[in-house]
Amino acid sequence: MISRRFKRVLGFAVLAGMVGAADAPSSQPNPAVPPGYALVYEQHFDAPESLRQFTYSDPQAWKFSGDGASFALELAKQSDYQPTVRSPFNIALIGDRIFGDFVLEADLIQTGKEYGHRDMCLFFGVQDPAHLYYAHIATKTDDHAHNVFIVNQAPRIKISSQTTSGVNWGLGVWHRVRLERQKGKITVFFDDMKQPIMSADDQTFGAGWVGFGSFDDTGKVDNIRIWAPSEPERKVASFFRSVP
Repeated sequence: MISRRFKRVLGFAVLAGMVGAADAPSSQPNPAVPPGYALVYEQHFDAPESLRQFTYSDPQAWKFSGDGASFALELAKQSDYQPTVRSPFNIALIGDRIFGDFVLEADLIQTGKEYGHRDMCLFFGVQDPAHLYYAHIATKTDDHAHNVFIVNQAPRIKISSQTTSGVNWGLGVWHRVRLERQKGKITVFFDDMKQPIMSADDQTFGAGWVGFGSFDDTGKVDNIRIWAPSEPERKVASFFRSVP
């Protein structure tokens, strides 16, 4: 059988410019990473054991899912987790290393119902559950949605200097996302790798854990790649739990 990764490349030639099904590609050719950056992390969820590389706010909310040809990390239900301050509930972090400056790309699909705050999140600079950044990618922007946020021992606050009006997650559609963090500058892309959907500039937190999730929705993650100027420091996110 043809894997979803191969089918995306094939589908781009056939379906370019069309709104496709889950297997259709969602991004334009990627811009080059900054000079001196190298690929330091890659995860395609080819086996159930890959889930052990992550730590979770609630491991029971996540599962290894697929159709026999392609697989993903799936947030299948709401986490049994109460953060100490108002911030996302559903978090999966790459649990054994921290990243400073980096470029991250991944494929996301949102599996929840359509509404203004329908979202998936990218987490970065995570120090602990009460000190972190996240990019909330949602249908509509407001003070609590579709922005870059900081959680600093207080309810999340948006720090974006620029954002679009929102994104169209669609139904059954995979999207390519990209997050760049360099010397405090934060830039997020969605499908179009030339025009960012949000940006911010903040240096409150340095190197930290990186991850994925949602404030209070569901979705899937696949094809994670991270480039950085040096190998990430190995450090375990012991405040969350891994799968058995």
